[in-house]
Amino acid sequence: MSKALKEKKPFAETLVVWQKSHGRNHLPWQNTRDPYRVWLSEIMLQQTQVSTVLDYYAKFLQHFTTVADLAAASQDQVMGLWSGLGYYSRARNLHQCAKDVMTKFGGAFPQTAQDLMSLPGIGRSTAAAVASFCFSERVAIMDGNVKRVLTRLWAYDADLSVSKNEKVLWQMAEGALPTKQIQTAMPRYSQALMDLGATICLPRKPLCQACPVRTECKAHELGEPEKFPVKTRKLKRTSEVLWLLLANNQKGQVWLEKRPESGIWASLYSLPVFASEEALSAAVLNSDLPKNSKRHWEILPTFKHVLTHKDLHCHVVKTKLNKGPISTGSGAWWSEEDWQVLGLPTPIRHLLSNSR
Repeated sequence: MSKALKEKKPFAETLVVWQKSHGRNHLPWQNTRDPYRVWLSEIMLQQTQVSTVLDYYAKFLQHFTTVADLAAASQDQVMGLWSGLGYYSRARNLHQCAKDVMTKFGGAFPQTAQDLMSLPGIGRSTAAAVASFCFSERVAIMDGNVKRVLTRLWAYDADLSVSKNEKVLWQMAEGALPTKQIQTAMPRYSQALMDLGATICLPRKPLCQACPVRTECKAHELGEPEKFPVKTRKLKRTSEVLWLLLANNQKGQVWLEKRPESGIWASLYSLPVFASEEALSAAVLNSDLPKNSKRHWEILPTFKHVLTHKDLHCHVVKTKLNKGPISTGSGAWWSEEDWQVLGLPTPIRHLLSNSR
C-alpha cells in the first residue's frame, strides 16, 4: 500500500477541512449554537431557498427574540409574519413547538435528536441538524441536498421512493460520521454536507472539478452524477376550482374569514371561498346593498395558483355589500391597514393589493 493511500483522509475529515475555508460561513443562523435560532432556520429552510428565508428569519427574530416570545405570541401574529413563506403547516407547528418547549422542557430545547423528534414539526433530519449544530451529537442529517451528495458519492442507485432503501442510506450516512474531535467536527461536517449540495453538487450540471471529494465519488467516476439520486415515484397532482368573493363595504373595508384548521390555507385569513358560482351567489343574496345602488358584479380574471400537490383554479367575483355574506366561516370587515399584517395566502394578498 502506497504512502499516499495510507495518508488519505476519511470522507468526513476532508469535508470538515473544506467547510472551514470554502463552505458557507456568513449566513445569520451559522456560527451560533443557540438551538432556537438554528431550529427556526431549519424549519424555514424546508423546501424554501436561502435567499427567500433571509428576510423572514430576521423579521421573526425581531418580533420573537426567544422561544418564550414565540410561545407567548398569538397564532394570528405568527401566521401574519409567516405570510408569503408558504407551507403554512410549518408555521402552525413552529408555534406549537415553541409552546411545548416551554411547557414540557422548561423553556430549553432538548439536547438529543431523539427528544427533539418528540416536538411537533421536527422530523428526523431537522432533529439531527439541531442536535448536531448545537450539541455536537453524532447523528446524521438527510435533507434533499445531503441525499444528492451521498447517493452520488457512493453511486447508491436504489429507489429512494421505497422506504427501506432510504433507511439503508440513513445507515450508510451514520457510518460515515466523524470519529475524531466530535465537539467541533460534527457541526462543521453537517454544514459541509449542506454546503456541498447547495453550491457544488447541484441537481443539474454539478461543479465536480470544485468538489473536495471528487476522487472518492463513484458517480463522478462513472461519468453520470446527474443519474443520482434515484426516485421514481412521482406525486399525483390534482386540481380544484374555487370561487372567491371580494366584497368591500362603503368604508372600503374588505370581508375576510379565517379558514378552518385543516385543508387549503388552514388557519389563514382569506376571502370567502365557495365551490361554485351558485354557492357564492346564494351567500350574498340576503346581504344588504349600499344605499341607492344596484347589485353590481365584476368578474375578475381567472388565475391558477400552484400548490405542492394541487393546482387551484380561482374565479373571483368583486362586489359591494353592507353586511358580510352568509357563509360558514367566521368573518369580519378589515381595513387595509389591518389586513396588511394578517396571515394571508399569497394569492389573496396579491388580489387585495391589486384591487385597491
